[in-house]
Amino acid sequence: MKLFEFESKRIFKAEKIPVPRGDVVSSSEEAKRRAASLGMPVILKAQVPAGRRAKGGGIRVAEHLEEVAEVAQDMLASRIAGFHVHRVLVEHYLPILRELYLGITIDDSKGKFVVLASSEGGTEIEQIAANAPQKIVSLKVDPLLEFEQYEARRVARQIGLTGDLMLKVSSVLWLLYQVFVKYDATIAEINPLIITESRDVYAAGAVLSIDDDALDRHRDVIANTGERTQDDIEREAAEQGIAYVRLGGDIAVIGSGAGLAMATVDLIRDYGGEPANFLDTGGRITRDHVWNCLNIVMKNPRVTGVLVNMYGGINPMVEAAHGIAEFVAEKRLRLPVVVKLRGNSEEEAWSVLKAAGIRVVKTSQTEDAARLIVALSRKGSS
Repeated sequence: MKLFEFESKRIFKAEKIPVPRGDVVSSSEEAKRRAASLGMPVILKAQVPAGRRAKGGGIRVAEHLEEVAEVAQDMLASRIAGFHVHRVLVEHYLPILRELYLGITIDDSKGKFVVLASSEGGTEIEQIAANAPQKIVSLKVDPLLEFEQYEARRVARQIGLTGDLMLKVSSVLWLLYQVFVKYDATIAEINPLIITESRDVYAAGAVLSIDDDALDRHRDVIANTGERTQDDIEREAAEQGIAYVRLGGDIAVIGSGAGLAMATVDLIRDYGGEPANFLDTGGRITRDHVWNCLNIVMKNPRVTGVLVNMYGGINPMVEAAHGIAEFVAEKRLRLPVVVKLRGNSEEEAWSVLKAAGIRVVKTSQTEDAARLIVALSRKGSS
């Protein structure tokens, strides 16, 4: 999950990484009051979980208080990269002598963390790599070992820094690495790291993305999950703790596990259908949760059929069957629903589904279920 910039900066500040003075606001009047306390000029940044905000008018400098109110009002009434702007970060504008790039990410192919630094900041690292690859320094770090401060100093020297600036920048780089590890991040980035005319350094741009599988360990720093999602159904699913991604097709998919759900999506395509979504029930196989999952997928008006693919070695599958049967009955669902359900209490579950008039695939092969739902969906839409 990608944090908003103001959330990233709060973490950076708490971990001793210097950031510009500022605060997040949600109205033009708040922006004006905050700017007055900071001193002019200020920079205003629309808070959306997306890059390239400047191109969409999401980063602007204001020279006087009335301009602050106008800019903030414009931003709060806008959409940037498909997201509604609900907050604006107002920061004291610092005179910039130089901009650098610092980042930490993961090389999945090597199973190592990657420390990145560049003498050019303010632009995306991909552009730097394409236009001036010689200006990027990278260092792979074994996750089981420490990233030492002497290594951070060596990286800083490699991008051309010396003296006190080398020490200041290397300190920030080392702290950024500590943040990356502490918060289970997939990427931690400062772009730009600015050097001011007084030779101080600040994280003017901050990016922090936390591994989705580690979110439960960091609930204290994450809020407003719905604001990070453009799609209305995805937003509602996230608020209910349901892993849902809308796709472009018309056959809804519910799977008990990410791997099973992804395999089901692929098999639907293999048999000529188009999946409408990915949905993973997770470990909660209860009748209420399964009912809620069905309710989520059916919010997509394009859906012409539903394939539920579940296996439970511990969870009683009869609970899932009751959830499916109750949803179909309550909503008077007329489109085809196919359920492939195996595991604990499977025979009892099959009886519940059969009594509700729901098609059941009892074999272990998901191919059989995928082939059936594609055929039924086509027949229903013809």
